[in-house]
Amino acid sequence: MSVSSPSRSYRQLPAVPPDIEVARAARLKPITEVAATIGIPEDELELYGRYKGKVSERTFRRVANHPDGKLVLVTAMTATPAGEGKTVTCIGLAQALGKRGVKHMLVLREPSLGPTFGIKGGAAGGGHAQVLPMEDINMHFTGDLHAITSAHNLLAAVMDNHIYQGNELNIDPEKVIWRRVMDLCDRQLRHCEVGLGTKFDGFPHKSGFDITASSEVMAIMALASDLNDLRARLERIVVAYTHDDQPVYAGQLGVVGSMVVLLKDALQPNLVQTSENTPALIHCGPFANIAHGCNSLRATQLGLKLADVVVTEAGFAADLGAEKFLDIKCRLGGLKPDATVLVVTCRALKMHGGVPKEDINKENVAALREGLANVRVHLENLKKFNLPIVVAINRFPSDTPAEMDAVHAFCEEMGATAALSEVAALGGEGGLELADAVLNVLREKPAGIGEFKFLYDENLPIKQKIETIATEIYRADGVDYEPAAEASIARLEKLGFGQKPVCMAKTQLSISDDPKKMGAPTGWRLTVRDIKVSNGAGFLVAITGKLMLMPGMPKKPATENIGIDENGNVYGLS
Repeated sequence: MSVSSPSRSYRQLPAVPPDIEVARAARLKPITEVAATIGIPEDELELYGRYKGKVSERTFRRVANHPDGKLVLVTAMTATPAGEGKTVTCIGLAQALGKRGVKHMLVLREPSLGPTFGIKGGAAGGGHAQVLPMEDINMHFTGDLHAITSAHNLLAAVMDNHIYQGNELNIDPEKVIWRRVMDLCDRQLRHCEVGLGTKFDGFPHKSGFDITASSEVMAIMALASDLNDLRARLERIVVAYTHDDQPVYAGQLGVVGSMVVLLKDALQPNLVQTSENTPALIHCGPFANIAHGCNSLRATQLGLKLADVVVTEAGFAADLGAEKFLDIKCRLGGLKPDATVLVVTCRALKMHGGVPKEDINKENVAALREGLANVRVHLENLKKFNLPIVVAINRFPSDTPAEMDAVHAFCEEMGATAALSEVAALGGEGGLELADAVLNVLREKPAGIGEFKFLYDENLPIKQKIETIATEIYRADGVDYEPAAEASIARLEKLGFGQKPVCMAKTQLSISDDPKKMGAPTGWRLTVRDIKVSNGAGFLVAITGKLMLMPGMPKKPATENIGIDENGNVYGLS
């Protein structure tokens, strides 16, 4: 593939102010006005100030028989430190659909304080494609993550108290699997021994903390259809095993009613707006590298009843977020996506082609073409689900015509539609080419695309499901199971937990389980360390490689940049 001269013309992009400046300059509308544009009256909103609101159960009941709109899933190539702009592309695509007069809804995940204070500094989009009020969304928002943290830890406290007070359920303290969570990155708490001190301080046993986004309560909230379903799922949580290796459920501990009370408000989706005043539901935030990585099923289903086109995202790359969205969320929630958008950037392609981060703003078409091997894998994988695909080239000012032409030529070779996305610089106006491409595939499914299908049958043996994902999606040569994983698989299948979809906990930085292997690695085997059941959520979690369920902070965390000035303005969130 050679590009001798540009085949397209590319406009000059304006400089983009810092995200916080764009957010402050935006003219927000009262959330009641935004709600009215999608048919939600004021008396169906629980207001959290002027610009945030929770959608009440009355709305769900009122629109239950409305026809569903079209569902568009936005995913991305493998993550790099350069940033791929998946959330930005989601927001900008929704804004562009608004400019095309399409009744639409944007549905996203809630940010976690862990990455906000750790490495990201914010997760509400960027440039002229943001969800607002950005500072609120990135911080406490409407308190959903606090409620989930409290409900999770209440279950842990009640279980430990049950053991301390006589242990009628015959729980083996060495087989307690329900750890505690917090919504921060703190590697020091990954492994702990609790209950130290005198006999009045509890009983000693090993435990630890995971991040709230990896909590099964978070996964349950994201998959529950209503309050009754939430209660039933919480009751099914496996928290421990007895001395004779029988599962102990949360429902046996007399705590689920209290957990539901803590979670009842958090179960309602949050309505906000983009920087162009288009509606956005932001609800639940499991991570895709350690959980299923999707916003709540309730928010997605509500969006489909209220809008003609719903734009949603799956966490990280297509091998993680998209596969879990399709094989877990769609399977458990009865969803059928109508199209998918794969976000790529020239900068990330060059990194996957071997260019160090400090040189990604320099033209390097040869390295970019090497990096396209990563995109090839993701495109081939998405086609296995029979999904129409549009490649969104998220443009940065440093991208050259030769580089962008090379991406267009590759997509043409792969039989995929490619469209420029310039939403960070231009807002919805910069997403019109992408919006038109998406609308085209929604109107007419491309030739050769059949009905949406899952990758595997959930009733297959656990190992066969894991090996299907490993070989078909990650392109591994096979799977190696550590002794703990072998023992867990034997236990789970014996207890009847094997017939569930599998959620792979894997690094987001590589298609493989080694974060250092960029591009499209071959000649490797996936290592599975352990398997755990998320019985309330309805899936199994396979922990691979060296992935931790509690992330750590980088050497220079985002906390060093975040603060508030003398006028009460927050800075450092970007």
